[in-house]
Amino acid sequence: MLSVLPGRLLPGPYRALFADKTFRRLMPVFALSDLGDGMTFVAVVWLAFALGPDGGQGTLAGIAVAAYVLPGALGALLLGRWMRRLPARRLLVIDSTLRAVLLGAIPLVHVAGLLTPAVYVGLLGTSSLLHAWGKAGKYALFAPVLSDEQRLTANSVLSTSLWTATIAGPALAGLLVGVVSPAWIIGADAATFAILAYRTSSTPLPVAAPPPPPPMPGGTQQGLAVLRRHPELLGLLAVTWLFNLAYGPVEVALPLFVSDDLRAGAGLLGAYWAVFGLGAVIGALALGATRRLPLWPAILGIIAGHGIGLLSFAVTDTALPSLLGFAFAGLVYGPYSALSLTLLQERAPAESLTTILAARSAVLLTASPLGATLGGLLLDRTSAPTVLVGCGALMIAVAPVGAGVLRLSQARRPAEKTEQSLHKKPRSEA
Repeated sequence: MLSVLPGRLLPGPYRALFADKTFRRLMPVFALSDLGDGMTFVAVVWLAFALGPDGGQGTLAGIAVAAYVLPGALGALLLGRWMRRLPARRLLVIDSTLRAVLLGAIPLVHVAGLLTPAVYVGLLGTSSLLHAWGKAGKYALFAPVLSDEQRLTANSVLSTSLWTATIAGPALAGLLVGVVSPAWIIGADAATFAILAYRTSSTPLPVAAPPPPPPMPGGTQQGLAVLRRHPELLGLLAVTWLFNLAYGPVEVALPLFVSDDLRAGAGLLGAYWAVFGLGAVIGALALGATRRLPLWPAILGIIAGHGIGLLSFAVTDTALPSLLGFAFAGLVYGPYSALSLTLLQERAPAESLTTILAARSAVLLTASPLGATLGGLLLDRTSAPTVLVGCGALMIAVAPVGAGVLRLSQARRPAEKTEQSLHKKPRSEA
């Protein structure tokens, strides 16, 4: 089937991309792994509910979500001295193998009756330790294979695969939880990583050019130092961090809202994530129109709009209002990452962009797991609708805070430079 796609079904630049044998061989296993990760949106939290003590399910769910993400940030910061020297293929294979082994152990330990909360969190956390490096290897793998023009198209396909998995994965997991234990769904995700590791290691690749010398030590600290000299960029980082922190509890509170308030199962939870992902895809596709707006107002409007969507969870007697609200939250969220990165790229000094991006990634990786942990603690003391609506209210509050940050940063720049930044057209329109 794939052999006929380049010539008949795919438009424009995608034909040449899928005509490349290496990309055509690896992309299906990338998509399969993305689907497996999408299923863990439901499975990780649902299994935590089953393992947690009475009255403590929320805490364990928050810790489990944090453990599945946060060690990757630590690995990115602490293991760079060794990992950045490895080629992209090896990074991807090592990360995929580690996740296949440790996530695959979860259903086996569960069947043996030995899966305690501590063991569960330990396996999740250790499995994610190298995942930031694995993602980096995934996006760098095609560098020696594709031309400069094809790389942009390849990144687009990889991103589309992630969003599609956000729609299909939770929905599929919601159906499967009614048939099998969520531990086996995590095991299925492990199997996709095993396939990914095997296919990546066995696929011939062109000889890559020697890797560039490793960055100077302290790259993250250097990037933060540059940000401190640019208040607008530091403010953007702070606003985005608060936005991600406010979002973190949603991943823990939403499953409890479905199970306790709506008295429904994992199928409905999958539907929530599916409509969110569908909304995000539509919002991302509408980015071209959004970019004609001033960037800062669009970013702050997205944060407030996402919060408004979460206010719908105040209605607890039926799922329809919150389903529509969550779809709206996904719709407005879709363009956020691209818009915030565009603002950073337009305002940051060109010579410091790499170090600023490194610092940004390191800082933002801590926000959502911390929010999930705090959300889990709150859920043991209050209701899921209260947490979800509170997250929405916090997001709405972040928007005027961001506007204040913008005014303060503008006060430190010459008036004419301020005027240019507020009304600057995107490069595509210049």
